[in-house]
Amino acid sequence: MNAAPELVTQKLLSVENVCKSFPKPDGGELLVLDGVNLTLVAGQIVGLLGRSGSGKSTLLRVIAGLAEPSAGALAFRGEPIAGCASGIAMVFQSFALFPWLTVFENVALGLEAQHMEKAAIRKRSLAAIDLIGLDGFESAYPRELSGGMRQRVGFARALVVHPDILLMDEPFSALDVLTAETLRTDFLDLWAEGQMPIKGVILVTHNIEEAVLMCDRILVFGSNPGRILSEIDVTLPQPRKRLDPTFRELVEKIYVEMTSRRSGAAPNARAERFPGLGIGTVLPRVSSNLLAGLMETVAAPPFNGIADLPKIASDLQMEIDELFPVAETLQMMRFAEVEGGDIKLTPEGMAFANAHINVRKQIFARHLLNYVQLAAHIRRVLDERASHAARKSRFIDELEDFMGENDAEQTLRAVISLARYGEVFAYDDANEMFNLENPV
Repeated sequence: MNAAPELVTQKLLSVENVCKSFPKPDGGELLVLDGVNLTLVAGQIVGLLGRSGSGKSTLLRVIAGLAEPSAGALAFRGEPIAGCASGIAMVFQSFALFPWLTVFENVALGLEAQHMEKAAIRKRSLAAIDLIGLDGFESAYPRELSGGMRQRVGFARALVVHPDILLMDEPFSALDVLTAETLRTDFLDLWAEGQMPIKGVILVTHNIEEAVLMCDRILVFGSNPGRILSEIDVTLPQPRKRLDPTFRELVEKIYVEMTSRRSGAAPNARAERFPGLGIGTVLPRVSSNLLAGLMETVAAPPFNGIADLPKIASDLQMEIDELFPVAETLQMMRFAEVEGGDIKLTPEGMAFANAHINVRKQIFARHLLNYVQLAAHIRRVLDERASHAARKSRFIDELEDFMGENDAEQTLRAVISLARYGEVFAYDDANEMFNLENPV
């Protein structure tokens, strides 16, 4: 539903230059959001699209009043947001229901907190339950419900307080494909018919098709730190069809946008053919099977070395949080180039895809040591020591000079996985020791 002209002037929310940092173990700060600006007007669904870790959910928590910004200003209907605003409600990815309460009790909880009369609570709670299609399940407990039904309870609990703004944090991502599609369709039908007591929606998602299907405007986020790279208007009439050529063109445009610059780079930063990878770079943990599988898929017909990412994502049923880390790891290791919504294998990537397992391992090991500085650093330390061994803590401490504790652990685990496949070095998790048990 696109906003009617008379509603566009009704500004519900403004976010101006919002930044959010978290303390690091070394006393420094980790910048998660950097100078984010957005406006929500009545009658619109605004999507925040980006990979996990780009700060989308953090921004939603700041808007909801569940976290304070480190800098910047937020206003709801022209008034500064201080704490939880009564006109803003939130639906979570994990359902977040109280298991010891019935459906009715879970939904009514928000109204009870407002000290409404029992008769009014009952009337509004039953109306909300009926609205989202759970009439008859009022006395059921969450354990008796399917995932889709639990999320419907989450929607009813948010809608029952009649908020002006509904915040949705990946509300469909924990559901199976068919259930998610049904719930999305039901939500859009209720929204288009004006049956829901809300005036605007902010949806956090990492599903490009979901964003195009539901939103009037899409804000594309980059990572490290989270910032808005671009804003895309979606003018397609509802209901939207995934196979509509215009729909597919818009999906392709967003893929191009998300692969045409380095994730998290400043808007005017120069794009590199192969992004650099210093020792302080946070690495995604990607399975070597996925890396090999994607190279094999792109190398084989009908792609023959170059493939359209939306097509690959559709064929392999992978979302951007699954596909992008794999594609970017291949680019990092010089097995592929990712640009303009396409992935193109380099000659080395084609050689890997067509080689037998032992030759593949040799190619992989060479590229890992040549292009991933952390892997080369660990191998160099092991080579130089008489024992050819080193404790995990030695490298974790180094990484935490550049990143947070969780990112340091993830990055080291990522390198361990890649090194094991290439037999560059070994790691004993029980003793937390690196060694050259399987040297190249």
